Amino acid sequence: MSERSVLTLSDGRELDVEVSGPADGVPLLWHHGTPGCAIQAEIKSSGAAAQGLRLVTYSRAGARNSTRKPGRSVGDVAADMEELLDHLGAERCIVGGESGGGPHALATAALLPDRVAACIVVCGVRPYGPGFLDGMGEDNLVEFGYAIDDHSALEAFLLEERETLLTADAETVVAGMESLLPQPDRDVIREVGDDLLANLAGGVESIWAWYDDDLAFTRHWGFELADIRVPTFFWQGTEDLMVPQSHMPWQADRVPGAVMHLREGEGHISTLVHCFGEMLAEAVAHL
Repeated sequence: MSERSVLTLSDGRELDVEVSGPADGVPLLWHHGTPGCAIQAEIKSSGAAAQGLRLVTYSRAGARNSTRKPGRSVGDVAADMEELLDHLGAERCIVGGESGGGPHALATAALLPDRVAACIVVCGVRPYGPGFLDGMGEDNLVEFGYAIDDHSALEAFLLEERETLLTADAETVVAGMESLLPQPDRDVIREVGDDLLANLAGGVESIWAWYDDDLAFTRHWGFELADIRVPTFFWQGTEDLMVPQSHMPWQADRVPGAVMHLREGEGHISTLVHCFGEMLAEAVAHL
């Protein structure tokens, strides 16, 4: 069972936080996808506890009860994570993130190298540039197109998508995101959809974390991948339609010593569900 709290940051903003697992465990500081929030999925909380880790999740600025920070960069998250680790009394952590959380995990590793023992990136989006959109599903092409060229259209698009996600069941999500969900992801949503849907709904109580994430991904991230000096592990599935397979090697080639895991037949969501235990075991070895 997770404990929920609100941390007041030094700049006066509030950060929505959930913690579960052994009180003396090293934190597994996990960055949710886009959209998303601090709500912990059972697969993550039980997987972390099995490794003796304390799962620490939070809602990114603008999501659920976390105060928005307009104009934030991806790298800005590191200062929030430093304050969160200080609040927990934790000198070291393992950091991880899925999808839109991947860049934020990398930012934490790059900018807090003395606090991060290892970094896990699951189907994480790469910095924007030529080839960024190649291989993405239609919905993502529309969304990122607006993030690049038409912010008013992006706001309207996200508001419309929000209405569906607030009340969606598994079949509604599968139908509504057809262009982004290969069969492995559809199967997983039908099996463990309640946790996913709760996290999505919490993440779209307001659209602003989602909106600010999209803009941040298409601007300079506030750090360089080449500056990362902690053990970093990238995971992705061959069937991923949300984040193209090409994003993983593009990033791993720029992170010194990075390790890649490409799982045949897995999608954007199923990769984490089916491989989470392996991901943690590999990272824990570096504590």
